[in-house]
Amino acid sequence: MGFLRVVARIMGRISTFRSYQLVLLLAAALAVVAFYYFGSERQNFSSTTKRIKQTQASHNTNRNDADLTVDTRLSHPDEPKEQGGEERGVEGDGDTLTSRKADTEAGYQQYHVLMMFTKVDKSRSLQDKFRVAMLSMVKHGHFLEGEVLVLHFVSDQASQELGKRMLQELFLDATFKYEVVFHDVVALTQKLFPIVEAMQKHFSAGSGAYYSDAIFFLSVAMHHIMPESLTRIVQLDLDLKYRTNIRDLFQEFHRFPPGAVIGITREMQPVYRHTFWQYRKEKPRTRVGEPPPDGLPGFNSGVMLLDLGAMRSSALYNKLLEPSNVAKLADQYRFRGHLGDQDFFTMIGMEHPELFYSLACGWNRQLCTWWRDHGYGDIFQLYYRCDGPVYIYHGNCNTPIPDD
Repeated sequence: MGFLRVVARIMGRISTFRSYQLVLLLAAALAVVAFYYFGSERQNFSSTTKRIKQTQASHNTNRNDADLTVDTRLSHPDEPKEQGGEERGVEGDGDTLTSRKADTEAGYQQYHVLMMFTKVDKSRSLQDKFRVAMLSMVKHGHFLEGEVLVLHFVSDQASQELGKRMLQELFLDATFKYEVVFHDVVALTQKLFPIVEAMQKHFSAGSGAYYSDAIFFLSVAMHHIMPESLTRIVQLDLDLKYRTNIRDLFQEFHRFPPGAVIGITREMQPVYRHTFWQYRKEKPRTRVGEPPPDGLPGFNSGVMLLDLGAMRSSALYNKLLEPSNVAKLADQYRFRGHLGDQDFFTMIGMEHPELFYSLACGWNRQLCTWWRDHGYGDIFQLYYRCDGPVYIYHGNCNTPIPDD
């Protein structure tokens, strides 16, 4: 055998070396033997490299390419092992707490909601609003057997720790199965920023496109961020109070007309009458900024139904996300906003109302009256009026929410 001749040649020179060199040469000889031995088993450098690459490819295939955060998922022993139904669960995308009421049955129908939960640890006001929102959601929440409510929170680390503690208390009386998923705001912003950077200068309060502002455009590009297995999600503000079963809100998805990608309520103040002032001056007969029922008052993003599947498949909607088209519409409408996603939806809704399903005002009964006291008192009620039942109160601009 060729390797024995090699070993013999090496051993013949051993006497001329020192003891430590002897050890090194013995190791080299053993390595030669090992190489030839493993070669007989067809394990050479090329095949080993191929096997490593195959293992990595298999690992990457099982990962979610659209995961929202670092993989810090925490699971309880009684967490459902598989989330079925119309939508699959989000895999490995954040810290997860699971209701003790959720068993290990497969085939759950999931109802996904998402809320921003940043800097809550530093604000007693936000904590109080969150308490009102969650207690009212639990009070009125009812789901069928085999259904689970999945609550997504976009959060910083300190707020996440606070949120976990609060939710354990606030959901004690929940009669339905639920999961809680925390998404890291920094990791999420990193994914979001390249998509929405160009539109920030048109719809942000600051001058220019600030990195941190990107999170306020999450709903605009959520269909690019969330995994494709998640096809519907409801985004909610924290300053809400629920007066009906949150499950009923999801039934509004079934009312979307063909072509609609987002369900949203109209803005209930004359804010866009004010924002579009230059365009309205140039086109005095326009419906832009006019009150309902015949006008286009714009949208409020406190409650939004996002049909992620429809958003992904809509060529029109995705074309409107392109920087050149954003700039074109902003120039056409002389538009400069400061409310993030709400401004973007309002602007494209002026041009393409068919992309939106108009939710009844009772699903987002906004209570703010700021514009009534700032120059629009004579026409304020035309925007603010909301006939019909109230399902969700929205205490925007820190307005107190009525007691039940």
